[in-house]
Amino acid sequence: MRVRDDDWTTYLAIRAAWLSFVGGRTQGEIAEQLGVSPAKVHRLIALAQKSGFVKFHIEGRPVECLELEDSLTRRFGLQSCIVAPELGGGDGEAALRSVGACAGQFLSDLLSSRSVRRVGVGMGRTLKAAVEEMGRLARPDLEIVSISGSLTRKLAANPYDVVQRMQERSGGEGFYLPVPYFTETAAEKQVFLAQRSVQDLLGRARQSDVFVIGIGTVEDDGHLVQRGMISKPEQENLRANAAVSDLMGRFLTAEGTLADVLLAECAVGLHFEEIRGSRIVALAGGAGKAQATIAALKTGVITDLVTDEPLARAIGEQLGPQLLRPADRPGRQEEKSHRGRH
Repeated sequence: MRVRDDDWTTYLAIRAAWLSFVGGRTQGEIAEQLGVSPAKVHRLIALAQKSGFVKFHIEGRPVECLELEDSLTRRFGLQSCIVAPELGGGDGEAALRSVGACAGQFLSDLLSSRSVRRVGVGMGRTLKAAVEEMGRLARPDLEIVSISGSLTRKLAANPYDVVQRMQERSGGEGFYLPVPYFTETAAEKQVFLAQRSVQDLLGRARQSDVFVIGIGTVEDDGHLVQRGMISKPEQENLRANAAVSDLMGRFLTAEGTLADVLLAECAVGLHFEEIRGSRIVALAGGAGKAQATIAALKTGVITDLVTDEPLARAIGEQLGPQLLRPADRPGRQEEKSHRGRH
């Protein structure tokens, strides 16, 4: 039987990774054992890491992170909160690496559970970083479903859609929502929603066991603006109407209430109110997202948060003494009653 070249390369990459990280062999020793050059060994190990066959996991977090986790958990009534340590540098890439590492391990553990058969996923840079840090799973029974439109307004693939990446990491089956994240008009949105395939996919997404989402901003460095998902006039309109946060395509004020903007009527996907009471894991990093994250947390729909130290500290600075007081979370009593009936 002829082995495909890519299968053989994957085989060599995995064996090289074992010899290096577990066996403690040098690249020269690995090259001699595998019959390849040291330069190729270097490329094989890099491939193993990039493909998710090798993951590093650090047990424990600094005490400052644990204290922030406790404060945020109590303030917003979260099931869990993970604060990734600051990596330094003060840039967005550092936040993505830090949150991505912690969230990748969190998602690997979460999706390893057989009780999770279907996961609804949003999109965004932080979510993409987390999925790329996930270890390989053997979950062919897992369904990964988009909860919002998977395309840009130009009907191009969105680079921050993570269904395919999560499918590759888990071995599961992916379901895309082949419509834009935002349509040009509310009437155009109704045309898409009238399609049976779109209705079926949204129905499937609604029944997910857990949801994993990002928290977006309306600032210039946010992915909505960076990827041209919204126009400059739309961004200015959002700001003029006090919108500070994008939660599943709906825009929030600093108080966690819906901003009165027409663009929200153009979002194709689940509204967060449709899944209130479900387990909703939110990922966010970077101090610049403090206001957006506070607004999203104030809705009361988020149950788990993975963030980084700079953002957690920035939230604390904005809330001050309020951080230690339990939040008045919308729908929390109804949620508890709803859960008690099951």
